[in-house]
Amino acid sequence: MAKIVQVPARAVVSYGVNPTARFLLRIGVSPNAVTVAGTVGVLIGSYFGAMGHLVFATLFVTACALTDALDGTMARMRPNNSKFGALLDSSMDRLADAAVFGAVVYYLAGEGNPYGGMVAALISLSAGQVVSYVKARAQSLGLNADVGIAERLERLLIVGVGGLLGGAGLEWGLPAALWVLAALSIITVFQRLIHAARTEPRPQPTGTEDTAA
Repeated sequence: MAKIVQVPARAVVSYGVNPTARFLLRIGVSPNAVTVAGTVGVLIGSYFGAMGHLVFATLFVTACALTDALDGTMARMRPNNSKFGALLDSSMDRLADAAVFGAVVYYLAGEGNPYGGMVAALISLSAGQVVSYVKARAQSLGLNADVGIAERLERLLIVGVGGLLGGAGLEWGLPAALWVLAALSIITVFQRLIHAARTEPRPQPTGTEDTAA
């Protein structure tokens, strides 16, 4: 799934994000400012989603989530990148994810929790946080866990599809998308753990030999 999404995503970066990134840098906008602005936008969109405006909220959150590609592109274009920018970006991503799924839970609670959607949303949120943690922790240990069928972009797209279905009047749409996402997120956790285990360097032989006469 990730590779299917990444192909058109590269085209978007080439034809849309890159010129926008250059323009913003030229007028003095920093990548960190874009990161924070995008997160604020997601928070606003999540509020409308919690209030039941699913279609508007989905489109608004999706538009704001595109800043995740924009700020990264801006950071790569700058001659001197700061480590704090990467930390800020990851922190804002976690905050945005919490807002989106929190809004979904609030909305479904008001609808009577159809098809157990609240449970699926909480599983998706928890597993999604673990997905991100496994990758970050593996990198800090010198391992590679950069794999998975449901990375952050895919998770947001699945929730977005569910939001559009729910906004179109299909009560089962959002819960169904959340259950699919919950399953894929759990699978991704194990995919990353297994891949990280396989990338761990094997112990090297000491080379000592028995030299006793």
